[in-house]
Amino acid sequence: MRLSTHETVQRIWTVQLHPQPGGPLLSCPQCTLHGYRLQAASARSVALTHLARHARRDVLPGHLRTCQCRARNCSWHPRHRGCAGPVLLALTCDRSGRVWRLADACAACAAATTNTAVVPDTLLASTRPRPAGAAARRTRPPHGPGERQRVREMLTYLGVALPRFSSSAARLLALQCALRADGRGRVRLPSGLLRSMRLHGRAELWSELEHAGWLRCSVPRRPHVEARLLDADMQTQTSGRGARARAAHWALHPVPLVAPRGMSPAVQLTALILAAHTSDSFGSAELDVLARLGGQSPQQVEDLLDQLVRCRLLDAWQHLREHDEITWRLLPERGATNSAAPGR
Repeated sequence: MRLSTHETVQRIWTVQLHPQPGGPLLSCPQCTLHGYRLQAASARSVALTHLARHARRDVLPGHLRTCQCRARNCSWHPRHRGCAGPVLLALTCDRSGRVWRLADACAACAAATTNTAVVPDTLLASTRPRPAGAAARRTRPPHGPGERQRVREMLTYLGVALPRFSSSAARLLALQCALRADGRGRVRLPSGLLRSMRLHGRAELWSELEHAGWLRCSVPRRPHVEARLLDADMQTQTSGRGARARAAHWALHPVPLVAPRGMSPAVQLTALILAAHTSDSFGSAELDVLARLGGQSPQQVEDLLDQLVRCRLLDAWQHLREHDEITWRLLPERGATNSAAPGR
């Protein structure tokens, strides 16, 4: 018998930025915050931080969380096959970047909603101090998603945090920064790591992320590059740093779809995205999702999939036009490797 009391519980929070000559005004209908003036450069981060505070404060047990999109007759996205998958927190912005919504949505509805990314649980971790001795009593890292799932969550988050057509190389760099940052959003990438990614000396990539307002890079030093992530959510990752570091390492070699050395960043990023969505030799995702995560057009995504087939990373792929979904299949020997990969 299903409880009916959960139907009155809303987990939808919305903030709006109103452009003004002296800086945008922030308003939130869920609280008394109206007409709060912000600096233009930090407006987005403040808005996302405000939404995160609502989510942390209005905690609801998992079994009572429902797809809020479905409660509104799925008016947030085009028709699809219906609600499916776990209930997640979905972050959506309108095309102007002035209205931001954080809401519970099932995995299927979140994937079908444009300009939407799933917010990883680690980004909403409580910032309350731990009891004395808690760190000493912990004998192993907290349980959480595996490396593949953690990379997938961060890719979806970057899909909305970065400009729509940020370059593939900049996205690969941003992913490593996000996964390797400390609890204050500070990151140090060794030169050796950047060389292994073939991104060493690519100052234009750091400039691209700085221009997007996502990080600020210090003067590069010979053994490493330091940066501070300006995204407020990247500055509140208070747990799981070890797990994120393992995910960052897996992202460099996403078994079983490790792109051959020398392939373009677009091919490398596409292979990583597919690896994060692959299980037991098969994978699927909506075309719009693949395009958004890779910063590509749908036509470019299909061209990149053809390249993965030609270099024998994929056996075949297919576009199911009825649902606008892409499915793919690994080569038999790669599927066997996948079954034993970490994070499963």
